[in-house]
Amino acid sequence: MPSLYTEIEINAPRREVWQALIEKERWKYWNTFLYDCEPARPMRQGQSLLLALRRERGEAETEFEAIVTRLQPGTCLRWVTSIPGFVTEHEFELADQGRDRTQYFHQARFTGALTRVILPFIRRDEHQGMKRMAWELKHYIERC
Repeated sequence: MPSLYTEIEINAPRREVWQALIEKERWKYWNTFLYDCEPARPMRQGQSLLLALRRERGEAETEFEAIVTRLQPGTCLRWVTSIPGFVTEHEFELADQGRDRTQYFHQARFTGALTRVILPFIRRDEHQGMKRMAWELKHYIERC
């Protein structure tokens, strides 16, 4: 299964990183990759989210609906989005790396009959967006 992956160490406790990640109304302060179209709606397992994605700065946003499939407080957030023939699963994990340090992991996995058609067009930009999101989260948290 094709996937993209990024990770970064953040100099902050895991609970602070987690709060910035799941409090979607805070995304506008640090996240230029993912946007929430309904920021007041809290994340809950099994709930749908209306999100938007901007792979490159300056490009138009692409809206999509995602279903939260895992919400393990302080540790893991996963959602799945799909169009006929193409499924994307984003997983965010946090791990303690000693006192007041957190390792942030973000993986996107792609499945479906259209993966070979769609993925070559988005792979590089999607990966760059994921890296940008990790870097922006790190700098936002470390400045607060």
